[in-house]
Amino acid sequence: MTINDHDTFVEIISEIEPFKDFISLLKTEISSKYQKNNIVVNLLKIKSFYLEDLLLFLTVSNSHRSNNKSFVIINDAINPDSVPDEFVVVPTLQEAVDIIEMEEIERELGF
Repeated sequence: MTINDHDTFVEIISEIEPFKDFISLLKTEISSKYQKNNIVVNLLKIKSFYLEDLLLFLTVSNSHRSNNKSFVIINDAINPDSVPDEFVVVPTLQEAVDIIEMEEIERELGF
């Protein structure tokens, strides 16, 4: 796992499979160090990513978003039509940055 700090978010890059191991590590990192940051989980290096894998992120995503912080997953292998509304999954880092900017504006406006 690699962690990069950006101006408006923390990018966590993973090549770890199975995802259960990564998610356990992710939960620990977020709760101990990054609970007040927007999070981007970069899974672009994971070429076999399915809905079942995505659903493993549900608890950590919901928990982080309930604290009024963005949680965005980057992966271009999953079919965007199969992604539940509870998740934000985009195919590029630039789109993740755009989503975070839009969500920050919405929070500032009280939406």
